[in-house]
Amino acid sequence: MSGKVEKNHKKSWFKGLKSEFKKIVWTDKNTLVKQTTAVVTVSVLLGALISIVDALLKYGIDFLVK
Repeated sequence: MSGKVEKNHKKSWFKGLKSEFKKIVWTDKNTLVKQTTAVVTVSVLLGALISIVDALLKYGIDFLVK
C-alpha cells in the first residue's frame, strides 16, 4: 500500500516540477552578455581595490613596526 502512495507522490512532485520549469523566463543572449560583462568587470575592479588597500595596510604596518 505504501509503495503505491509513494509512487503517486513522486509523480505529482515531478508534475509540479515540470510546471515550475515552464514558468521560468530565460533572458536573451544580449542581456546575458551585458550582465556577465558587468559582473566580471566589477569583480576585477573590486579585487584590484582590495589588493591596493591590502598593500597599503601592509606598508603602513611594516612602517610602524620598524
